Amino acid sequence: MTDTRIQPVSTIISAKWICPVRPHNTVLEDHSIIIDEDRIIDIVETKKVASLYQSNQHFQLHHHIVTPGLINAHTHAAMNLFRGFADDQPLHTWLNDSIWPLEKKWVTPDFVHDGTLIACAEMLKSGVTTFNEMYFYPEAASRAIKQSGMRANIGLFVMDYPSNYANDGEDYLMKGLEARDGWRDESRITSSLAPHAPYSVSDKTLNQVLTYANQLNLTIHMHIHETENEISESLKQYQIRPIERLNRLGIISPQFMAVHAVYLNDEDLSTLSKESASVIHCPTSNLKLGSGIANIEALQKNHINVCIGTDGSASNNKQDVLHDMQLASLLAKGMTKNPAILDAKISLEMVTINGAKALGLEDCIGSIEKGKLADLTVFNMDHISTLPMYDPMSHLVYAATREEVSHVWVNGLLQYEEGHLTSIDIQSCKDIALRWQLKLKQNI
Repeated sequence: MTDTRIQPVSTIISAKWICPVRPHNTVLEDHSIIIDEDRIIDIVETKKVASLYQSNQHFQLHHHIVTPGLINAHTHAAMNLFRGFADDQPLHTWLNDSIWPLEKKWVTPDFVHDGTLIACAEMLKSGVTTFNEMYFYPEAASRAIKQSGMRANIGLFVMDYPSNYANDGEDYLMKGLEARDGWRDESRITSSLAPHAPYSVSDKTLNQVLTYANQLNLTIHMHIHETENEISESLKQYQIRPIERLNRLGIISPQFMAVHAVYLNDEDLSTLSKESASVIHCPTSNLKLGSGIANIEALQKNHINVCIGTDGSASNNKQDVLHDMQLASLLAKGMTKNPAILDAKISLEMVTINGAKALGLEDCIGSIEKGKLADLTVFNMDHISTLPMYDPMSHLVYAATREEVSHVWVNGLLQYEEGHLTSIDIQSCKDIALRWQLKLKQNI
């Protein structure tokens, strides 16, 4: 006879270690995560599970660490198809002479769908469950995201320059908002407004962006203070720095995500702090483009929410937010000559709960807590490169790589297990990538 006190559930994950992120600096040993449908309903000692819950899907992970699903807070997913195409160039040369001409020639809905799907496959295999997207043809990106099983925030891209996608600021906005109607009922996809950068978006268009953001309760996601040249040009044109210009327009707010933010003075920091904006740190992209290194110590001292993004694969070459997390920590230590800064606990928060907060999803994802959506990443630490292990959280930041990722759940569904994706066909993605490679090489 079945004990009626034992509750049937969808999935049980019993792990050696769980790093829930909340409460801060917590590691649970020999605990189990109880999932029913798409949510975490309990976290209990593994020895108590059998008397409380039963499931046909019980994962016994004896050498593993479970974390919240990793969040890539800034990328241009479709640019996976430009991986390695325009390396070793500074930002403005890279944009003006390489990337923008490439985009004019090649970017179509098919390009965006295919590139986004490939990026989703790479990110899932790297432990990412949620990403913050910014690119052309958002409807095409949404189709790939739905197919992948991932969670994403799709930025409705806006600028005042014509492209294959749109003619001017108003055209970008109208097309983006129309595309948004196609995924509004999709639980795994949210939206933001994504003006490209201060140098590519006018005050008129930014005012329109703000109006729609307020009306529709959307976040705003924008490149800002990425290079010294961006600031000097703003001073010439507007007589003020970009952040001050945006603040005067009312753009800077708790819903604002400042991407890159490499060059910030005391006034910039004060504004971001006062308005409770978030900063998205993209260390690999900033280094590779020679843009500089964001001052994470100053951001922390000003209590600014900082999260991690990879940027696109044209400027990073990898969609590996775990690597960018590790790099961010090491850069901060090297810049400050302080090995205690940006420690493992805070670093893990930057790719989990801090990203969730920036996206306005803190109540749903970013930590392993009762009631939150079951977005989880698992690392198998039974490797010679991760043994011995004394501190699981420290190992995640300084020793683990994406090669240790063994399982990924999104919305309670297993999307990756031991090298195999459940919703994406890897061989098909490889074939798509090679077709685009051949096409671009033959026609550039």
